Amino acid sequence: MSIKHGLLALLAPGPKYGYQLKAEFEATTGSAWPLNIGQVYSTLQRLEKGGQIEADGVPDDDGRVVYALTPAGREELTGWFRSPIAQESRPRDELAIKLAMAVNTPGVEAREVVQAQRRQAMSSLQSLTRAKASVPDEDLARVMVIDSLIFAVEAEVSWLDRCEARLRKARTVQIPEKEAVQ
Repeated sequence: MSIKHGLLALLAPGPKYGYQLKAEFEATTGSAWPLNIGQVYSTLQRLEKGGQIEADGVPDDDGRVVYALTPAGREELTGWFRSPIAQESRPRDELAIKLAMAVNTPGVEAREVVQAQRRQAMSSLQSLTRAKASVPDEDLARVMVIDSLIFAVEAEVSWLDRCEARLRKARTVQIPEKEAVQ
Protein backbone atom coordinates (compact mmCIF):
# COMPACT_ATOMS: atom_id res chain seq x y z
CA MET A 1 0.00 0.00 0.00
CA SER A 2 1.28 3.42 -0.88
CA ILE A 3 0.85 5.90 1.95
CA LYS A 4 2.60 8.44 -0.23
CA HIS A 5 0.01 8.25 -2.97
CA GLY A 6 -2.86 8.13 -0.51
CA LEU A 7 -1.68 11.39 1.05
CA LEU A 8 -1.22 12.99 -2.37
CA ALA A 9 -4.80 12.01 -3.26
CA LEU A 10 -6.12 13.55 -0.06
CA LEU A 11 -4.28 16.78 -0.87
CA ALA A 12 -5.76 16.98 -4.39
CA PRO A 13 -8.94 18.85 -3.31
CA GLY A 14 -6.93 21.38 -1.28
CA PRO A 15 -4.30 22.03 1.42
CA LYS A 16 -4.45 20.12 4.71
CA TYR A 17 -2.33 19.61 7.81
CA GLY A 18 -0.86 16.30 8.98
CA TYR A 19 -3.41 15.20 11.53
CA GLN A 20 -6.22 16.09 9.14
CA LEU A 21 -4.60 13.83 6.50
CA LYS A 22 -4.31 10.99 9.02
CA ALA A 23 -7.97 11.26 9.98
CA GLU A 24 -9.17 11.48 6.37
CA PHE A 25 -6.98 8.55 5.29
CA GLU A 26 -8.44 6.34 8.01
CA ALA A 27 -12.00 7.51 7.37
CA THR A 28 -11.64 6.89 3.63
CA THR A 29 -10.23 3.39 4.08
CA GLY A 30 -12.60 2.45 6.89
CA SER A 31 -9.63 2.26 9.29
CA ALA A 32 -8.43 -0.83 7.43
CA TRP A 33 -4.91 0.59 7.49
CA PRO A 34 -4.50 2.80 10.55
CA LEU A 35 -1.63 5.27 10.32
CA ASN A 36 0.43 6.63 13.13
CA ILE A 37 1.00 10.34 13.00
CA GLY A 38 4.79 9.89 12.86
CA GLN A 39 4.40 7.90 9.64
CA VAL A 40 2.25 10.67 8.18
CA TYR A 41 4.78 13.40 8.99
CA SER A 42 7.79 11.39 7.79
CA THR A 43 5.98 10.75 4.50
CA LEU A 44 5.09 14.44 4.22
CA GLN A 45 8.76 15.34 4.76
CA ARG A 46 9.82 12.97 1.96
CA LEU A 47 7.14 14.38 -0.35
CA GLU A 48 8.26 17.92 0.43
CA LYS A 49 11.92 17.06 -0.23
CA GLY A 50 10.84 15.45 -3.49
CA GLY A 51 9.01 18.60 -4.53
CA GLN A 52 5.62 16.88 -4.65
CA ILE A 53 4.11 18.98 -1.86
CA GLU A 54 4.97 22.26 -0.20
CA ALA A 55 4.34 23.73 3.22
CA ASP A 56 1.84 26.53 2.85
CA GLY A 57 3.11 29.36 5.05
CA VAL A 58 4.14 29.33 8.70
CA PRO A 59 2.63 27.15 11.44
CA ASP A 60 -0.67 28.42 12.86
CA ASP A 61 -1.22 29.21 16.55
CA ASP A 62 -1.60 25.49 17.28
CA GLY A 63 1.72 24.72 15.51
CA ARG A 64 0.03 23.06 12.54
CA VAL A 65 1.64 23.33 9.12
CA VAL A 66 -0.62 23.14 6.10
CA TYR A 67 0.64 21.23 3.06
CA ALA A 68 -0.41 21.68 -0.54
CA LEU A 69 0.07 19.62 -3.69
CA THR A 70 2.58 20.99 -6.22
CA PRO A 71 2.34 20.47 -10.00
CA ALA A 72 4.96 17.68 -9.63
CA GLY A 73 2.79 16.07 -6.94
CA ARG A 74 -0.31 16.32 -9.12
CA GLU A 75 1.64 14.69 -11.98
CA GLU A 76 2.81 11.88 -9.66
CA LEU A 77 -0.77 11.33 -8.46
CA THR A 78 -2.14 11.26 -12.01
CA GLY A 79 0.50 8.68 -12.99
CA TRP A 80 -0.39 6.54 -9.95
CA PHE A 81 -4.09 6.56 -10.79
CA ARG A 82 -3.39 5.65 -14.42
CA SER A 83 -0.96 2.80 -13.64
CA PRO A 84 -2.28 -0.64 -12.68
CA ILE A 85 -0.61 -2.30 -9.71
CA ALA A 86 1.29 -5.41 -10.81
CA GLN A 87 0.86 -8.52 -8.68
CA GLU A 88 4.65 -9.02 -8.53
CA SER A 89 5.17 -5.53 -7.10
CA ARG A 90 3.31 -6.45 -3.92
CA PRO A 91 5.19 -7.54 -0.83
CA ARG A 92 6.03 -11.20 -0.31
CA ASP A 93 3.17 -13.37 0.86
CA GLU A 94 4.11 -14.40 4.39
CA LEU A 95 1.43 -17.10 4.52
CA ALA A 96 2.67 -18.79 1.32
CA ILE A 97 6.20 -18.72 2.70
CA LYS A 98 5.01 -20.12 6.04
CA LEU A 99 3.16 -23.03 4.39
CA ALA A 100 6.09 -23.80 2.10
CA MET A 101 8.34 -23.96 5.15
CA ALA A 102 5.80 -26.07 7.08
CA VAL A 103 5.68 -28.68 4.30
CA ASN A 104 9.44 -29.07 4.37
CA THR A 105 10.15 -28.78 8.09
CA PRO A 106 10.42 -32.08 9.96
CA GLY A 107 8.05 -32.32 12.90
CA VAL A 108 5.64 -29.66 11.61
CA GLU A 109 2.18 -30.76 10.51
CA ALA A 110 1.31 -28.50 7.58
CA ARG A 111 -2.41 -29.38 7.82
CA GLU A 112 -2.49 -27.92 11.34
CA VAL A 113 -0.94 -24.71 9.99
CA VAL A 114 -3.65 -24.62 7.32
CA GLN A 115 -6.42 -25.20 9.87
CA ALA A 116 -5.13 -22.46 12.19
CA GLN A 117 -5.04 -20.04 9.28
CA ARG A 118 -8.54 -21.05 8.18
CA ARG A 119 -9.91 -20.29 11.67
CA GLN A 120 -8.28 -16.86 11.54
CA ALA A 121 -9.62 -16.20 8.05
CA MET A 122 -13.18 -17.16 9.04
CA SER A 123 -13.00 -14.88 12.08
CA SER A 124 -11.77 -12.02 9.87
CA LEU A 125 -14.54 -12.69 7.37
CA GLN A 126 -17.18 -12.45 10.10
CA SER A 127 -15.70 -9.18 11.40
CA LEU A 128 -15.54 -7.68 7.92
CA THR A 129 -19.10 -8.72 7.14
CA ARG A 130 -20.31 -7.02 10.35
CA ALA A 131 -18.26 -3.91 9.52
CA LYS A 132 -19.74 -3.75 6.02
CA ALA A 133 -23.27 -4.00 7.41
CA SER A 134 -22.63 -0.93 9.57
CA VAL A 135 -21.42 1.27 6.68
CA PRO A 136 -24.08 3.13 4.70
CA ASP A 137 -24.10 2.40 0.95
CA GLU A 138 -23.47 6.11 0.31
CA ASP A 139 -20.00 5.76 1.85
CA LEU A 140 -18.73 4.27 -1.39
CA ALA A 141 -14.99 4.44 -0.55
CA ARG A 142 -15.36 2.50 2.71
CA VAL A 143 -17.69 -0.07 1.15
CA MET A 144 -15.19 -0.66 -1.67
CA VAL A 145 -12.29 -1.09 0.78
CA ILE A 146 -14.27 -3.56 2.89
CA ASP A 147 -15.37 -5.44 -0.26
CA SER A 148 -11.70 -5.71 -1.27
CA LEU A 149 -10.77 -7.12 2.13
CA ILE A 150 -13.67 -9.61 2.03
CA PHE A 151 -12.70 -10.83 -1.44
CA ALA A 152 -9.08 -11.22 -0.31
CA VAL A 153 -10.12 -13.33 2.68
CA GLU A 154 -12.46 -15.43 0.52
CA ALA A 155 -9.61 -16.01 -1.94
CA GLU A 156 -7.36 -17.03 0.95
CA VAL A 157 -9.94 -19.56 2.17
CA SER A 158 -10.21 -21.02 -1.37
CA TRP A 159 -6.43 -21.25 -1.56
CA LEU A 160 -6.32 -22.96 1.85
CA ASP A 161 -8.91 -25.49 0.60
CA ARG A 162 -6.63 -26.25 -2.33
CA CYS A 163 -3.57 -26.52 -0.08
CA GLU A 164 -5.40 -28.92 2.20
CA ALA A 165 -6.49 -31.09 -0.77
CA ARG A 166 -2.90 -31.19 -2.02
CA LEU A 167 -1.63 -32.16 1.42
CA ARG A 168 -4.21 -34.99 1.64
CA LYS A 169 -3.25 -36.23 -1.83
CA ALA A 170 0.45 -36.07 -1.05
CA ARG A 171 -0.13 -37.99 2.18
CA THR A 172 -1.88 -40.83 0.35
CA VAL A 173 0.82 -40.99 -2.32
CA GLN A 174 3.81 -40.91 0.03
CA ILE A 175 4.21 -40.82 3.73
CA PRO A 176 7.81 -39.80 4.28
CA GLU A 177 9.43 -40.29 7.61
CA LYS A 178 10.39 -36.91 9.03
CA GLU A 179 12.54 -36.25 11.96
CA ALA A 180 11.00 -34.03 14.59
CA VAL A 181 12.21 -30.45 15.02
CA GLN A 182 14.23 -30.25 18.20
